[in-house]
Amino acid sequence: MDTRPIGIFDSGVGGLTVARAVIDLLPHESVIYFGDTQRGPYGPRDQADVRRFAREIMELLLAQDVKLVVVACNTASAAALDELRAAHPVPVVEVIEPAVRAAVRLTRNRSIGVIGTKGTIGSGRYLEAIRATHENVTVTSQACPGLVEFVERGETTGQAILDVAGAYLQPLVGADVDTLILACTHYPLLTGVIGYLMGPDVFLVNSAEWTARNVFAELTRAGLHAPYGAAPSHRFLASGDPHHFRRLGARFLGPEVNQVERCSAGPALTRDELPEPVEASAP
Repeated sequence: MDTRPIGIFDSGVGGLTVARAVIDLLPHESVIYFGDTQRGPYGPRDQADVRRFAREIMELLLAQDVKLVVVACNTASAAALDELRAAHPVPVVEVIEPAVRAAVRLTRNRSIGVIGTKGTIGSGRYLEAIRATHENVTVTSQACPGLVEFVERGETTGQAILDVAGAYLQPLVGADVDTLILACTHYPLLTGVIGYLMGPDVFLVNSAEWTARNVFAELTRAGLHAPYGAAPSHRFLASGDPHHFRRLGARFLGPEVNQVERCSAGPALTRDELPEPVEASAP
């Protein structure tokens, strides 16, 4: 039995969907969540930068004595997962393979769609993971730059997001996909919009639930579960404005986000290094 916390990180608030699933499935476990809101979103960034950010965040979480780390960011999983697992002794759980395994089981017409950031789609990691299943499926991938910024603003309804998401999703509708992988942990917060545009017959695969099951399995294999009845303590850290993170976090995760600490995982970025805003327009 191990009462140390589980570490979870993402480029912003999107990974809170994974934190919610972990807290629900493992109610006796403590969680430390880090949102790299000052340097995110990661999608448009160079892969070398994303790998460096992931290394720095991993060191920050290990300094908090976490027993397992969840890379709750598809872009970081695609860029840095192998390196993080090779460099550190704690179990590292990611979000790509759980979603892929679910999608190949759920599809009926063997046509799967994948939507994500430019970094995630460009990495090819989802295609590799789907090919590794040796299932006879076709895959249509679509980068959706701009959707993350809607979520980070808390804008999850309205005509603007419908127009932008509709343009991105049109190729997937045309490909007649019946299963769509939401390959970004921000996108489950847009399931209302995405489900409306794709139609009721399309399965939306949210990796959060499947990732939480992997966390359960890893803790079980390693004998790292907190004891039954343990009183969990959840901490939330953000590299950017903690008040903005708390406001969105309370909306997307719930009352557990009652306090957010500002904490940098690496050197502060200069104005020139801050991420450029992504224009939310049709592809």
